Amino acid sequence: MSDYRTIRVEHVGSLTWVVLDRPDKANALSNELLDEFSDALRVLVNEGGPVIGIRGEGRGFSAGYDLDQVGQPAQVNPVADRERLQRNLDRYLALWDHPKPIIAAVHGYCIAGATQMCVFADITVVADDARIGEPMLPIGGGYIAPLWAPLVGPKRAKELAFVPGNYIDGPTAVEWGWANHSVPAGRLVAVVEDLAERIAKTPPDVLRIKKLSINRAMEAMGLRDATSAVAEMDALLHTSPAVRDLRQWISEVGLKDAMAAYRGPPTTQLTVNASPKPKEE
Repeated sequence: MSDYRTIRVEHVGSLTWVVLDRPDKANALSNELLDEFSDALRVLVNEGGPVIGIRGEGRGFSAGYDLDQVGQPAQVNPVADRERLQRNLDRYLALWDHPKPIIAAVHGYCIAGATQMCVFADITVVADDARIGEPMLPIGGGYIAPLWAPLVGPKRAKELAFVPGNYIDGPTAVEWGWANHSVPAGRLVAVVEDLAERIAKTPPDVLRIKKLSINRAMEAMGLRDATSAVAEMDALLHTSPAVRDLRQWISEVGLKDAMAAYRGPPTTQLTVNASPKPKEE
């Protein structure tokens, strides 16, 4: 397998780990990382163990798209912006279409675009203290939460989307149906590796058809069609005056201060983080 700079591929028994390996950048999804991730998935169709796992190195799974690269819209050309967004989604649909079962193991934080990766994994196991949710700054829309809707339902997806920086913890992710299991952080890797060994007792051809049949049931309910619409929605919003004004404000005050303006103490006892709007300049 190729030498990678931003991911690692590790073989442990029946499981092949794809490890997001930019811990100094919170495993932010850069163009290079996404390209290497896609390449590894292609190679693992015919190599590696019968089960694939995805996890992050360091303090968390991933903080989402690298805002200096993948997070920048093609501001002049909405058509190019739509293509950029769809290209990201196609990478995750490759998880959905992959012949092997794929397990996402989430610890620490899993934000924005990183949640898309987990949505399209076959099984997701999370640490109890994980924080899973939306980006702090509402500069996009229709790209993250709609992909949650088939798992958690429309009302919870809307609750997630409407408040900037909303997040849920591991037990809530299981309660909502976003994840399969929530376990202590120290046991996360061991639990996923044990699950992979149990899955691998089923012959690969049987696993393939089981996965395919369940996927087709979901697609009959419109999952793939719904996924095809989210890039258009996000590209459309990126052209709106409100988002352009917000981006201008962020450039003036700086990313750190902009996020601080949206971040605040919860106003309810829910596991989501309700934050104030920034003051107008």
